[in-house]
Amino acid sequence: MPDRYRKQLTRMMSQHAHSEVVGMLPEGNWITRAPSLRRKLSLIAKVQDEAGHGLYIYCGTETLGVDRQELVEQLLDGRAKYSSIFNYPTLSWADMGVIGWLVDGAAIVNQTVLAKASYGPYARAMVRICKEENFHKRQGYEICSVLAHGTPAQKAMVQDAINRFWWPALMMFGPSDTDSPNSAELLRWRVKRKTNDELRQRFINLTVPQAIAIGLTIPDPDLHLNTETGDWAFGEIDWSEFYEVLKGNGPCNRERMEARRAAHTEGEWVRAAATAHAEKQKARQSTAAA
Repeated sequence: MPDRYRKQLTRMMSQHAHSEVVGMLPEGNWITRAPSLRRKLSLIAKVQDEAGHGLYIYCGTETLGVDRQELVEQLLDGRAKYSSIFNYPTLSWADMGVIGWLVDGAAIVNQTVLAKASYGPYARAMVRICKEENFHKRQGYEICSVLAHGTPAQKAMVQDAINRFWWPALMMFGPSDTDSPNSAELLRWRVKRKTNDELRQRFINLTVPQAIAIGLTIPDPDLHLNTETGDWAFGEIDWSEFYEVLKGNGPCNRERMEARRAAHTEGEWVRAAATAHAEKQKARQSTAAA
């Protein structure tokens, strides 16, 4: 395996795993405030799924010869990145619906292509993850649909959530192809099969009709259907905002990292107990074999 291939995969997969773990935080804040028991159970299940996704991908990254603890330390000390979308606050219950619909919807567009990536452990992890993400998207869209057909205040709440998350969701696919430092290399190795701009356009083409179907408005005055290509043309993305968030200057960057560091510290006893149990089991097996 070429060293550069290994390095790029390690960067990409670890960033994906970090995003799954950090992504639990904005939704976890709403578990105790869910409007019904049904919604609470669904949200708990979703957050649990995200933890599992992070575990799958961390395990996949370890097949590249990287220690998981090293990856976690890179996240905690700021050397590693995670998806910029999780550095935005969740201000209302409608945000839970919009995150499921838009954020998980964007993830599905990206990850279904990764399920055909050239690196087997990553591709196989994507197959299971995409199935669960589809459930998350349907759950989110249903929340948005119920609110859109509810009271005027409920519809205004979900529209406000879309207004705040639409552009950050488009940024999830990464910089435009002309500015992406990694896309060409990943495409050459067939880790990626489509460019950032191609994936972003597919997401928009899928999402705009869904918004129209439930009577919600995409916050882009330049959005219009190109009848020749069949694509929805969209306005200019504010990439300066994207890069500021990546630098750590987003609305919730510090809050997210403080929460992760606190969880890591408070969970030390769990890791110690698990290690002791594993060593005890190994000793028993060695004794039995002797």
